[in-house]
Amino acid sequence: MPLKLSLKPGEKFVLNGAVVQNGDRRGVLVLQNKASVLREKDIMQPDQVTTPARRIYFPVMMMYLDEGGAEKFYEEFAGRLNEFMGVVRNPTVLQDCIAISKHVMAREYYKALMLSRKLIEYEDERLGHVSSGVSAGGDAS
Repeated sequence: MPLKLSLKPGEKFVLNGAVVQNGDRRGVLVLQNKASVLREKDIMQPDQVTTPARRIYFPVMMMYLDEGGAEKFYEEFAGRLNEFMGVVRNPTVLQDCIAISKHVMAREYYKALMLSRKLIEYEDERLGHVSSGVSAGGDAS
C-alpha cells in the first residue's frame, strides 16, 4: 500500500537515510514501496537525548533509519529499556515497554518508535517538562 506524505513548504524528512526538504510550496509525495521515512518533528538530535525515555527513543530511531546497522544500537536500547522498566510502576506504561521490545525484536522499528513517543509523553507528564523535540508540538530541527 503506498504511503502518501503531505508536506508543508520547507518541511524536512528523512528518506532511507537521506535528508530531503520540500520546496517553497505545499507538496505531496507518494512512496510506492517500503522505505524508512521520518518527518522532521519525529527526528531527535543527539543533544535532545536528555531523559530516560528519550534514551530509549533515540536508539530505536537509529535502528529504524539504519536497519542494516541496527545491531550496533540494540545494546543501548535494551539497557535503557531495562533501566526504565526497573523504575516505572504504571502497568500501562510497562505494557508499552514490553510491546516496544517485541516490535524491536520483530524488526518493526517504526511501530516501536511510535510507542516510544508514548514513553516520552508519560515521562513529560510525570516530570512536568515542557516538551522539546519529538513530543507533540515539539521542534526537532
